[in-house]
Amino acid sequence: MTAALPLADHRPTRRAKPTGLLVLASLPLLVTLVGPLIAPHTIDTPVTAPFAASGGDAPLGGDQLGRDVLSRLLGGGTLLVAGALLVAAVVTVAATVIGCISVLRPALGRAVERSADIAILLPPLLGIMLIALAWPGGGRWAVIAAAITLGVPYAVRVVAAAASPLTTAGYVEAALARGESTAYIALREILPNLRATVLTLFGLRFVDAVYVISMAGFLQIGPQPPASDWSLMVRENASGILLNPWAVVAPSIAIATLAITVNLVTVTLAPDTTAKAVTRS
Repeated sequence: MTAALPLADHRPTRRAKPTGLLVLASLPLLVTLVGPLIAPHTIDTPVTAPFAASGGDAPLGGDQLGRDVLSRLLGGGTLLVAGALLVAAVVTVAATVIGCISVLRPALGRAVERSADIAILLPPLLGIMLIALAWPGGGRWAVIAAAITLGVPYAVRVVAAAASPLTTAGYVEAALARGESTAYIALREILPNLRATVLTLFGLRFVDAVYVISMAGFLQIGPQPPASDWSLMVRENASGILLNPWAVVAPSIAIATLAITVNLVTVTLAPDTTAKAVTRS
């Protein structure tokens, strides 16, 4: 009778999903998406005095023009979420394809690594301003383009670092021996083993895009007044924070809550790649 030997199994496994946490974390995102439909007032109609305290028709008070803060809060996250989702999707897909291919082609990998190193050295704020100000007409699309341009190099390094150990795996060497194409090996052999990395990267890129777009909005590089945007709400109402703190605090909390909840959702949904011990007699 032979003793049981522990063997490491590195295949991703399904972790138990805390359904309650997942539902709770998804609610703010859902409210953000349907907010314009449930707003009590239109976003550009004054309903109270400027910087009026909360109460009556304005549960969170009024902004600098007397518009309902709650209505603008409910309507100010839709475009932010859409922009952040677009940035996260494009960056994740581009980084995944480039990263998986670069580890199979050393010359390409070195070129990608050097380019990423140079791009990462560019200060994010300076990069956003250069791209956004050079974009014809500026606005939200300029900020999205800047977020994608600045996000891809870092994401490529993450994917390449995770994919590099897989290039020596037996199934990859077997595919190389069969003469499979680089695209086939990258997408059919390597990519399925990077599910946790890619999903986590998507969540991180979404959070980063939320902050980048919000920072640009605060600096008035992206969305312009009178658009309903959380970062613009913070900037426009900063002068009246002592009169109606909700006009600044509410959109700030909304930005932070959105980022935290999306991060919780992606971490919860990611497969468990922790090596587990199995026995064989």
